[in-house]
Amino acid sequence: MDITSLLGLTVGFGLLIGSIMMDGSLANFWSPQGLMITLGGTLAAIFVNFPLRDILNIGSVLKVVFRQEERDPYEIIEIIVGFAEISRREGLLALEERAQDVNEDFLQKGIQLVVDGTDPELVHSILEFELSYLEERHEKGQEIFEQMGAFAPAFGMIGTLIGLIIMLQEINDPDSIGAGMAVALITTFYGSLLANLVFLPIAGKLRVKSANERLLKEIMIEGILSIRAGENPRIVEEKLQAFLPRDDNRLKHDEQVTEDVTASA
Repeated sequence: MDITSLLGLTVGFGLLIGSIMMDGSLANFWSPQGLMITLGGTLAAIFVNFPLRDILNIGSVLKVVFRQEERDPYEIIEIIVGFAEISRREGLLALEERAQDVNEDFLQKGIQLVVDGTDPELVHSILEFELSYLEERHEKGQEIFEQMGAFAPAFGMIGTLIGLIIMLQEINDPDSIGAGMAVALITTFYGSLLANLVFLPIAGKLRVKSANERLLKEIMIEGILSIRAGENPRIVEEKLQAFLPRDDNRLKHDEQVTEDVTASA
């Protein structure tokens, strides 16, 4: 599980609830009518704005938010370099069986295309098309939560306006004005809370995970094409590590040097 997503939501709601309880009561912030207007209105707008198939996919999108990253870029690079060494030593056909042991469908597909002798340009085109389709699906999930983040405050304001209209109808009763105003503002509170602590952060996390996923896939594509071209495994490793941040590359290099020195000692 991605602990940062869970930690962020837990800390956010925890601090909010704690601050409320320091000087008031949670009961003052509970309004079924406010939730019906804010959350219900947001969901209704989403149904109007998106096809049903995209909305039904929200569950799988949320799994991505709370799922720990499955692959480390260095692990992928190590696997690809290993394939390059096998290819140079035993030939491309030797990769077919080895690729089945890798729990990564995208990499398996690319290696299979190479083993089948597919033209490099066609391999690149096929893999890029699949990557584009993957990004399109990711963008759908991001867009849904971004729109929810935009709709929630708007419906919160609508709820406030409804509350104010009802309050003004009873303006002859001064004792009800304060309580009525509090209830009217709760919907704005709900809208801002849901947008800024739930919907928009989820959209942001999806965007980050999508970027990480694209980076991994680009590393795989470059590595697969390098294997197809028969490049030296050391060159392949250097080329793929160029995709990673400079500091990470330096750290990885230092760790490798340390291991080499230790082994020679």
